[in-house]
Amino acid sequence: MNTRFENRLLQALDEDSLQRLDPQPVSFELMRDLEVMGGPIRYVYFIEEGLASITTTFDNGSQVEVGMVGYEGAVGFSAMMGTKQSLNRVYTQIPGRGYRVPLRTAKEEFNRSPHFKTVVLCYVQTQLIYAMQTAGCNAKHSIQERLARWLLACKDCVKSTRFCITQSFLADMLGTGRPAITHAADRLKQDNLITYRRGMVEILDIAGLEARSCECYAIVQNHLNNFLEYDSGQAHA
Repeated sequence: MNTRFENRLLQALDEDSLQRLDPQPVSFELMRDLEVMGGPIRYVYFIEEGLASITTTFDNGSQVEVGMVGYEGAVGFSAMMGTKQSLNRVYTQIPGRGYRVPLRTAKEEFNRSPHFKTVVLCYVQTQLIYAMQTAGCNAKHSIQERLARWLLACKDCVKSTRFCITQSFLADMLGTGRPAITHAADRLKQDNLITYRRGMVEILDIAGLEARSCECYAIVQNHLNNFLEYDSGQAHA
């Protein structure tokens, strides 16, 4: 593991790949667009701190989250799968920092290094699992379950139990109205699972919040924790 980086993907790369990629430091201010729906993808962004949301935007301007990226991942890999223009808006909802690599450089390394290609494909699979599980979760589970899941996932991505987020933003991310988010958050607050004031959320009881969440949190998190432990394809005795 390369201990120079907080990002798990950069940690997994060897020195030769890192030298060729030459990741450059970058800061992520609040609401910075990393990808714009229909726009070209110019960079791959590796997040060290902070959180980015991958959203689908509809004709009426509403949006819903289909993925989130923290220190475990990167933004822009879809372009290496052949995407010409971004299918989503991706932007930072919690400020932070990270690194960026020009897309052309990342593509060259993807074609050159089998290990880098494997790391990229493992993470792309993780994003697909997140999106598919989220689709099922939004259809079947209550707002309170989904809110608990989202807060836990956010906590894992930013490695903190305390973060800034507004109720209107949560409503957008979970594809519901603000009154429903307010009611669900009040229930969690009344049961001393979270505190919430002026856009600042703090998780007080992780185990209690996990008990309120649906099974989707554990399914996605289990895969996220182990996504780099890919099968080499070799037979084992």
